[in-house]
Amino acid sequence: MHRFPLLTSPWANGHLQQAWEKAYRHHRRKVQNAQPVVDTHAPPTFSHLHLKLKRLKLEEEKLSTIDRDNHLLLERVASVMRTKEHTDSRNNSIQRRSS
Repeated sequence: MHRFPLLTSPWANGHLQQAWEKAYRHHRRKVQNAQPVVDTHAPPTFSHLHLKLKRLKLEEEKLSTIDRDNHLLLERVASVMRTKEHTDSRNNSIQRRSS
């Protein structure tokens, strides 16, 4: 069996006792002066997570396609309105009888 060495001199025992008491007082002082360290701030927000550039680009392309189609439709309607007297509404297809 291993035995712990006995401190033979009272000075060594007293010196160790004082060192332990000093360390304990220091520890207790640190515990008394401890400040809370819980972070209660909001997490950082990143702009690339809120600003969706791909979605904006797709929406812009969609709107430009709609504008182009509206412009073409407006031109067709205007052309029909200008030439409404000259339109031919007759059906020139040949009607075939089924016998």
